[in-house]
Amino acid sequence: MDFKEQVVASLKQVLPTELTTEKIAALLEVPKNDKMGDLAFPTFILAKSLHQSPVKIAADLAEKIDQTNFEKVQAVGPYVNFFLNKQKLGTEILRAVLQQQAEYGDQDLGHGGNVPIDMSSPNIAKPMSMGHLRSTVIGNSLAYLLTKVNYHPIKINHLGDWGTQFGKLITAYKKWGSEAEVKADPINKLLAYYVRFHQEDVDHPELDDEARAWFKRLEDGDPEAMELWKWFREVSLQTFMKVYQRLHVEFDSYNGEAFYNDKMAEIVEILEKKNLLQESQGAQIVDLSKYNLNPALIKKTDGATLYITRDLAAALYRKRTYQFVQSLYVVGNEQTNHFKQLKAVLKEMGEDWSDQVHHIPFGLITQGGHKLSTRAGRVILLEKVLDDAVELAQKQIEQKNPALKNKAQVAEQVGVGAVIFHDLKNERLNNFDFDLAEVVRFEGETGPYVQYSHARAQSILRKAKNLGVEPAIGEDISIAPDEDTWNVLKQLNDFPVAINRAVQEYEPSVIAKYALHLAKSFNQYYAHTRVLAEDNQLASRLALVKSVAIVLQEALRLLGVAAPDEM
Repeated sequence: MDFKEQVVASLKQVLPTELTTEKIAALLEVPKNDKMGDLAFPTFILAKSLHQSPVKIAADLAEKIDQTNFEKVQAVGPYVNFFLNKQKLGTEILRAVLQQQAEYGDQDLGHGGNVPIDMSSPNIAKPMSMGHLRSTVIGNSLAYLLTKVNYHPIKINHLGDWGTQFGKLITAYKKWGSEAEVKADPINKLLAYYVRFHQEDVDHPELDDEARAWFKRLEDGDPEAMELWKWFREVSLQTFMKVYQRLHVEFDSYNGEAFYNDKMAEIVEILEKKNLLQESQGAQIVDLSKYNLNPALIKKTDGATLYITRDLAAALYRKRTYQFVQSLYVVGNEQTNHFKQLKAVLKEMGEDWSDQVHHIPFGLITQGGHKLSTRAGRVILLEKVLDDAVELAQKQIEQKNPALKNKAQVAEQVGVGAVIFHDLKNERLNNFDFDLAEVVRFEGETGPYVQYSHARAQSILRKAKNLGVEPAIGEDISIAPDEDTWNVLKQLNDFPVAINRAVQEYEPSVIAKYALHLAKSFNQYYAHTRVLAEDNQLASRLALVKSVAIVLQEALRLLGVAAPDEM
């Protein structure tokens, strides 16, 4: 039930034909004061063509409009103000939510089309840090949102499991490492070796030559190099899986960079056949000047391929394998130019589906305003953050509800959910500083606040059930909205609109902010309303509470956050 559409339809009947539905919708305003109505149409635009004052035009329009579906329509100065029939609309909204349950807000925008999502993609032999959180949770939420509107997402963890860093890591391990150390604490020891390499090579540049030689042996399939690489990859994946399980993130593919080693030759061959490769200072490039981009470096002077060659192979493989309608890359903002080049080279290759390839960039998580860096050793380990968040949640639960039965489980849901929600409530492109104490607070604009609002709604429903009262359903719902009730109803009505916008903009923060607004409206309603008062509106009030619980739980699910029934 779109309020705006109802108003636009009534205006379309009485306005000049040159004013399209889209134009009327764009002109509508929300009055700052609720007493001035729910929506208002300004008439200034018509003054010139109708040769009348806006005030006169507004008065005439208000007379002509069919008011059947509204409480009233009145002219106030140059505006036509619409007062919605809140009782009728409120009842329809609650019926829709209670009938559709978790399917409320479902849409068919995607018609089942495949959408690979390249996301998370940590580097082997390095622990997952807070730097990996954004790609992981943004990609996961986009997958939920796309499913909600009938796309078929395919989550791909394009592991960083190849490249010159393995030459550095093998060199470091051979010089300073031991098998026993790595077996005892694999990922942290591997990170320590990697950091030490970058500290030592400042004064010993010959280390870089050793690293290049080891990576060449790896590329050539040297047994010792391959055995170490496989071992590093295996222990890293085992550690990553623990984190993914806590975040409740699953993948459809773990094909990383190494998977495309045998697929890059075809890309070079296609570029050669189409006469797109040019020599530049011994290297092979594709000229992208017509796109106002720097040349794409396909092969270095030593014949080695680069990231873009691998990404071209991956893009072609995914198109052939999935026949996608969109292909998303949830990768940091600093890679924007790389993806512009990728799309441009695909376009030059004659692959018009490059228009379906979208880079979904995001800003940085900082600490004290500084970028996190593995190489400099300034890294915040994601698992440690989750542990600390759960511990903070546990302390607050102990204070607020010490008798809670499943405290450990709820603390995990709240702590982990708080970290995910905090990331996703920030607009994707923004950088933000991470302060754990703020993130896990039960008050304010946090995940625990939304979870607590959902738990409050469930608590009310349990108390009602103990009194022998169930929420009204179907024709039994009859709500008489006061201001607080109407604010909640409007928020419930906006959920499908928020989903649509989040999908169109690839922006999970739309849903996180929506959940905060709905939770705030519900808590305002709860503070001013005796929900369990035994009168003829009780069952309808419970219908409202149940609708809020349904929509909050679904909004949190779309973000990848759990909704405990008790906290």
